[in-house]
Amino acid sequence: MPLPFLTADRAFETADDDAALPFDDHDQWRRPYRPGPWRVAAAALGLLIAAFLLLAALIVALAGDLRAAGVCVGTAGAVILVALRLLRAGTWVSRYGVRRVRFFRTVTVPWARAGRLRTVQQPVRLLALPRSVQGQALVLVPHGGGGEPLALLTDHDADFLARVEAFDRAADAVEAWHAEYGAHAS
Repeated sequence: MPLPFLTADRAFETADDDAALPFDDHDQWRRPYRPGPWRVAAAALGLLIAAFLLLAALIVALAGDLRAAGVCVGTAGAVILVALRLLRAGTWVSRYGVRRVRFFRTVTVPWARAGRLRTVQQPVRLLALPRSVQGQALVLVPHGGGGEPLALLTDHDADFLARVEAFDRAADAVEAWHAEYGAHAS
């Protein structure tokens, strides 16, 4: 089973200097960076808890209480879905635009509506918690200033906390997609 998110950084590291977008299929939505260790650790912990819940469901079912086993299986399924959604969250790009996937909400901005991309110093949320710290964010400002600026990446989220170089590479990658397809869409 191909896992394209594992090859994102390698594709940019081994690409020719002339190829800003090293992927063959630009129609497919892809994350131009690897998921960070905090995101992967949270998802792995969730999957570990789900494994224990499924084991508990098996033991409870063998003991004869099928209703409690069903509750354990349902809870494990919910935990698995949460872990998968955590792994899916992030910024995705394609020929059509840029997509910001969060846990409960997804926002897609077509390149034709994408104005400027810039990296700014601003208060950002630490690991998506209510606490804000001073950090960097890659912000998308829509054409004409008619909408709220959208923070695509921050250096304190689950993908880039304590990984400044990875944040810079990811911001450069999203800016390369914007330069390629944002100019054609205007």
